[in-house]
Amino acid sequence: MSWDGCWRRRATPGTRPHLGVQGRDLPAQVLLRDIPLSEDLDFTVLPGGPDEPSALRQAFGQIADWLRAESGIELTIDDAAFRRRQNKRGNPTTQGRIAYHGPNPQPVPPKVKLDITSDEILAEQPVRRAIGHSYSDVPLPGHGVLCYSIAELFAEKLRALAERCRPRDLYDVLHMHRHPDLIGRQRAVATALARKCGHTGIDIPTVETIRSSPFRQEIEAEWENMLGHQLPRPLPPFAGFWSDLDDVFRWLTGTLQIESLPRASLGDLDPAWQVPQAITSWRRGIPLELLRYAGVNRLKVDIDYRAENGRQGPRRVEPYSLRRTRDGNLVLFEVNDRRQLRSYRVDRIVGIKPTTDPFTPTYRVEF
Repeated sequence: MSWDGCWRRRATPGTRPHLGVQGRDLPAQVLLRDIPLSEDLDFTVLPGGPDEPSALRQAFGQIADWLRAESGIELTIDDAAFRRRQNKRGNPTTQGRIAYHGPNPQPVPPKVKLDITSDEILAEQPVRRAIGHSYSDVPLPGHGVLCYSIAELFAEKLRALAERCRPRDLYDVLHMHRHPDLIGRQRAVATALARKCGHTGIDIPTVETIRSSPFRQEIEAEWENMLGHQLPRPLPPFAGFWSDLDDVFRWLTGTLQIESLPRASLGDLDPAWQVPQAITSWRRGIPLELLRYAGVNRLKVDIDYRAENGRQGPRRVEPYSLRRTRDGNLVLFEVNDRRQLRSYRVDRIVGIKPTTDPFTPTYRVEF
């Protein structure tokens, strides 16, 4: 269904501007565009917004009419599309399951799952962000979607880790903690976390409470199983993520300061070019997106490189960024096993294989 339906939801009378995006899925595409997706879309209803099934059916009926006219995709908006439920606190929420029919008919139409709630507190004003995608129909109509600020989204992830301690919660927390937009936002995160924990009636988590969670054994045992269908192989080792929780909470309590690292830079580079933020089809014959995966997870990669001087073979390196030179060559900036910063022309790379060998960045990771 692409992201057009999400944009249309924002622009439809009756829902605009009363639904704010929360959770781990659409924010991943507007803030952290390489994070693994879950199977649903989560929305917080802002004051005055629709959360009753009847109001949602009417609003999404308008979305269905628009989507059919624009793309030929058919949404099934019937009495079963939205159902009222109760959350763990006994408060009402609404779950949507919307079937859709595209150009390739299937015996059982796939469904988009929506979780819509008004039983959530907003600690900061929602921000409007563009949706990242790799489709050719850019830009999307409209001006983005309302979503949680990155500080509030990180607080949400920390609360989820405290409540259920699942592998993807741990992965999200560490992944987000490395995001440069969080630098200097420690107080905002701590304030949002305190308000969200107060709303749900749980204690503010600490590293000690996370480590003593009754789910401690389960989170490690399920690391491969739960993340294996969402991430490339090999997975980042659980032990590194678990130990790095110390730095997350040291930062949260103000005892660890995170400094902005310098950019990796060599040669005559095109200052106007930026690496695409969304997953991209590079048409290069090699899986360049594995560099993004390895870089954001702080994993070294084995590169099979054919140098201009004739040397070829695997080299284990730390990947930092893709840049373009003024003469049009795409280059990978990396640090080799002799701790030297180097740039490799992408057209001379013939193989990329992530490893489970971690690294601590000395330059800014810019994937």
